[in-house]
Amino acid sequence: MRVCPAGPVLLKCVRVCCRRGRGRVPRCVREAWGYTHLLARSLCFNSLISWDVVNDSLFEPVFWAADRLTRWFGRVFVCLVVVLTSSIVLIAYLVLLPMVIHTYAPLWIVWHLCYGHWNLVMIAFHYYKATRTSPGYPPTMKNDLPFVSFCKRCVTPKPARTHHCGICKTCILRMDHHCPWLNNCVGHFNHRYFFSFCVFLTLGCVWCSISGRNLFIDAYNAMEHFKALEVEQPGVPVKGVGLLIGIVPPEAMNGQSSYQTPPPTFTYKEKLMNKSVIYMWVLTSTVAVALGGLTLWHAMLISRGETSIERHINKKERERLTKRGKVYRNPFHYGRLNNWKLFLGVEKRSHWVTRVLLPSSHAPHGDGLTWDFPLRKKEPLPV
Repeated sequence: MRVCPAGPVLLKCVRVCCRRGRGRVPRCVREAWGYTHLLARSLCFNSLISWDVVNDSLFEPVFWAADRLTRWFGRVFVCLVVVLTSSIVLIAYLVLLPMVIHTYAPLWIVWHLCYGHWNLVMIAFHYYKATRTSPGYPPTMKNDLPFVSFCKRCVTPKPARTHHCGICKTCILRMDHHCPWLNNCVGHFNHRYFFSFCVFLTLGCVWCSISGRNLFIDAYNAMEHFKALEVEQPGVPVKGVGLLIGIVPPEAMNGQSSYQTPPPTFTYKEKLMNKSVIYMWVLTSTVAVALGGLTLWHAMLISRGETSIERHINKKERERLTKRGKVYRNPFHYGRLNNWKLFLGVEKRSHWVTRVLLPSSHAPHGDGLTWDFPLRKKEPLPV
């Protein structure tokens, strides 16, 4: 069988066209194809592969998409927090404050004003500091600091409690998690601001939910009454039999009067105020429940001297040592009270007021690179 002499020429032309067309393919498509090809090859990298590696490789595109979306929508989430909080504050000043002044006793008015403004200042301060404060990054220059592992993505040594953030594309000191509502990572230097923001926002929502419960019930009943009034329709003039049964007065039959829709018994301002009260109570109650659960979870982690990432790592390590008949102990657990003092930066008794109950921008204990605190569980901090 004779081979066509034009065959090699056509094959060469196809290869040249493919090579020329390769440059026309968009860069994003070529990167996605190369990433998919590398991912497929990583599934059969060696004979020591496990199901965990296979699952991580298969779900890597999902994680990549989630990281990209979180990075893009970070500023949107921050704007959403500011808008929702500002709307609650605006309703409190324009709607609730006049009601409080005309309803409550002077002592209750003073208490609500003082507590409300203090809570608002604490929320705004800690949210601003949590979003603008750097979580802390390990040094990139050569140094003699001890490290426990090596980051394959940053190609730098990783100190203890340091983890890589796929969204920020860098390693974070004592990383807890990446918070999209802050558009920032929660790490060593801003973890206290994040937790304090959660605490005071939860307290503010609980306060609005409890104090506005009666107002919400009254507003809800008023809205139902308004809807009932809008449903009611006036009678329609008829002729003939209507005059006999008395539905329409004789004057209406002669054209002396007509049935028209009467003006509403409520104003647009009253309706708007009641809707504002309902909106405020529903939003604050929902946030109080959701954020309250998250705050309790972080409080438990702080009491144990852990972060969200270390929680999963310590759990796996505890299970591994349990199978060997050993007991795992968290090396960063100094006792519940000491953990809170180290976390809040409390060094003396007055700091419970100046650094916890009042706005304070003091730095946390340590530099986030080393964790050699000379403390034991039975030795409390000298406070």
